[in-house]
Amino acid sequence: MGSANGLTNGRGGHPLFAFGVITDVQYADIPNGHSFLGVPRFYRHSMLVLQRAVKSWNNNKNLNFAIHFGDIVDGKCPKDQSLNAVKKVVDEFENFKGPVYHMIGNHCLYNLPRDKLLPLLKIPNLDGGRAYYEFSPAPGYRFVVLDGYDISAIGWPHDHPKTLEALKFLRERNPNSDKNSPNGLEGLDRRFLMFNGAVGEEQMEWLDCVLRDAINMKQKVVVCCHLPLDPGASSQEPLLWNYDEVMDVIHQYDCVKVCLAGHDHEGGHSIDSHGIHHRVLEAALECPPVCLAGHDIYEGGHSIDPHRIHHPVLEAALEYPPGTIMLEQME
Repeated sequence: MGSANGLTNGRGGHPLFAFGVITDVQYADIPNGHSFLGVPRFYRHSMLVLQRAVKSWNNNKNLNFAIHFGDIVDGKCPKDQSLNAVKKVVDEFENFKGPVYHMIGNHCLYNLPRDKLLPLLKIPNLDGGRAYYEFSPAPGYRFVVLDGYDISAIGWPHDHPKTLEALKFLRERNPNSDKNSPNGLEGLDRRFLMFNGAVGEEQMEWLDCVLRDAINMKQKVVVCCHLPLDPGASSQEPLLWNYDEVMDVIHQYDCVKVCLAGHDHEGGHSIDSHGIHHRVLEAALECPPVCLAGHDIYEGGHSIDPHRIHHPVLEAALEYPPGTIMLEQME
């Protein structure tokens, strides 16, 4: 899915800032295939979807940045092609006339370890492979990018403490020999799969500090993560292992207005018990030939229009007083 978002001073006003989004490109130079549920996947065509998105963003001329929500190359990509495939997709992102903020997904880590992946994606790597960070695109707004594979059985060296912690976590919660199988798991326990991960303790403390600072600075916050953070916006299997703990931290503050994610290819939307909107974006990998969208953020409202032919308009409010949600769809 590719889309553009803008923030404006009021009805019909000029955007304060605008940004494009896309997720789960999962490019690979292999024939088309299907998911385990039988959904068609267009591995080569996903590059065209990205190219169309970037062209649309550039034609908009008002976009300040773009966000890629992870899974840049598919896990089925031949491993001797992984490095070149990632570089090829990154080069397409570089055609956007503005900065692109990336986050890592499971398919990224199937192809390359963190130490090779993070520099290619220009993810700030401050402390030995950490992939979470934050930025402020305009006064009064902050984006927080979480690393959903902080604690993970993929991406870290096999003997890394975070790998060992993740494997122990899975052994205690998933009795299957194949840890990517949810067989026998019920309800929300079906998220305890190897292709997911968790936010670690250090990252959780960092998140708490960032949100406390945002409160002090009177900023509205958008939280971004490859893995969904609310069961209402996603099926059970793609959820972050400790989404509930992350949301407990987020719910302590009233600055977070929207959580955006990928990973669950069908997409989804929910409003949680604290009024935070959760929007899971559809996968570019499974998009039909026309799958661009328009996303607009306004002072007083954040409107998201997932234009994937058959999907309705969904609105996610940064603030939601009557009459302030506004929409400008971009074809």
